[in-house]
Amino acid sequence: MSKELNSPSETSANAEVSNFLRQIIDADCANGTYLDRLDLNHQPLPQVITRFPPEPNGYLHIGHAKSICLNFGLAKDYANRPGGARCHLRFDDTNPSKEETEYVNSIIDAVHWLGFDWQSNGQECMFYASDYFDQLYAFAELLIQHNQAYVDSQSADLIQKNRGNFNELGINSPFRHRSIDENLSLFRAMRAGQYADGEHVLRLKIDMSHPNLVMRDPVIYRIRHDHHHRTGNTWCIYPLYDFTHCISDALENITHSLCTLEFENNRPLYEWILLALKNIGALTNPLPHQYEFARLNLTYAITSKRKLLELVSEKHVEGWDDPRLPTIVGLRRRGYTPQSLQLFCDRIGVSKADSWIDMGVLEQALRDDLDPQVERVMAVLEPLKLIIDNFQEHPELCSAPKHPHRPELGRREFTLCKELWIEKSDFMVEPVKGFFRLYPPQNGQAGSRVRLRYGFVIECTSFEKDDQGLITAVHVNYYPDSKSGTPGSDQYKVKGNIHWVSSSNAIAVEVRLYDRLFNDANPTGAGKDFLNCINPNSKSVITGYLEPSLKNIAKEQRFQFERHGYFVADRADHQPEQPVFNLAVGLKDQWKK
Repeated sequence: MSKELNSPSETSANAEVSNFLRQIIDADCANGTYLDRLDLNHQPLPQVITRFPPEPNGYLHIGHAKSICLNFGLAKDYANRPGGARCHLRFDDTNPSKEETEYVNSIIDAVHWLGFDWQSNGQECMFYASDYFDQLYAFAELLIQHNQAYVDSQSADLIQKNRGNFNELGINSPFRHRSIDENLSLFRAMRAGQYADGEHVLRLKIDMSHPNLVMRDPVIYRIRHDHHHRTGNTWCIYPLYDFTHCISDALENITHSLCTLEFENNRPLYEWILLALKNIGALTNPLPHQYEFARLNLTYAITSKRKLLELVSEKHVEGWDDPRLPTIVGLRRRGYTPQSLQLFCDRIGVSKADSWIDMGVLEQALRDDLDPQVERVMAVLEPLKLIIDNFQEHPELCSAPKHPHRPELGRREFTLCKELWIEKSDFMVEPVKGFFRLYPPQNGQAGSRVRLRYGFVIECTSFEKDDQGLITAVHVNYYPDSKSGTPGSDQYKVKGNIHWVSSSNAIAVEVRLYDRLFNDANPTGAGKDFLNCINPNSKSVITGYLEPSLKNIAKEQRFQFERHGYFVADRADHQPEQPVFNLAVGLKDQWKK
């Protein structure tokens, strides 16, 4: 059971990071558990082989990113140690009704984008469970021949009912004692397509009174007359996950099969199948072992494929790559980097205990990745016209560092003109206490003075309104000897420093401001309908203005809009002539309580 939200165990960026799996792998390497193994070509196998085995029935999400970083990251870390290591990408494609090539391609792209591959000493270590359909079928026949599997002709509902529950023992199927010959004949007829979907299944013969419900004669094959994305119509019976997964691991010589905690109850079945096949001579030692770790529970997000599909199909979001979704394609479009997701996964660590990770930890990982590397630019997102009445007609050249702590990146230049855009929030007719930006003369006192960032000190003189009473322009005077970086600027002491862009050469851009999709930290908890927890303000679209240095930039380029946050040129819609920027993350956590 997951711990309550906001509990003391909630992970933060500063929490101690653990990974108990490294201790297990270190012990196996020290003991030589998987030493001196050879593959079918009599070539030495690595001491550590992990795998990432997604089902291609949807787009990967942040939880999969944790598994990718874990499995491929461990292989990378142990690759240069004695015995070496590698990680396989394997598609668990045994359910033809839900799997598509589109999802296969998206998974390949996601793993590559996160910075990993499946090459090992020139070998392509990408596999499909469907690669093993012939071997899986042969192993099933072997189990039948050794009286460890039987064909059951009960309906699915009756099988489920007769399995019992935690308080009631299961009931043996009336077909459990079919002869070996009859079971083989029926199973072969199932493969030949002689029966309809659901007419028969193949079950293991274990123990209908076993305290673990998973072990009560589990189904390992079912009839399904569906077209498979790789094998076409060759098969009409398909193995189930529990049967396929452990055998695939064994055939690929996996050493450490890493799963999330929901598979902990299935581990006895994993071990039973492998041991049964070893005892009849189909497999040899050392066999792979399954280890479970806590799945990722992220606040203000959902990672259920079914619920994500519902959000997409019912158009609550704008596709699998909607920047508000925790899908990898959505996070990428939002502006997350592979390095930020790896940093996030490193920070949360790996443990056996379920806990909730605050969304703020993910967002901080992105800030920490972007801050030291991305260039700064000025942007005005809620524009208000500012007119410098005493400004000469000739533009004044100003400059600023591209990054405040990386002088090697150089400087950017922009011109200050008579008319500028500033933020609406930088002007108040009647200033509140502590407001140090622009306001007009008050009670016989002069208007406020502020510095135009990287430019001159200005003093507010008046403002204009339209017929509806809305502020349309602010008038100021500037001090020619106050330019930033010049000796004369030292004599001006002002508290306010505001952003601006010249209206004559600013770039008009579409800016998409994204927030968390849900306004509830746990939108699926306590029987809630997660659709009722959708944040109605999770997206807004505005027109802003950027300094001219951002002309002709490419998609997915990231910048810090000074004062506002980190933004990315949208990877789908951005064009140099029609720029589109997404808010990736603000400069600080606005949700922190």
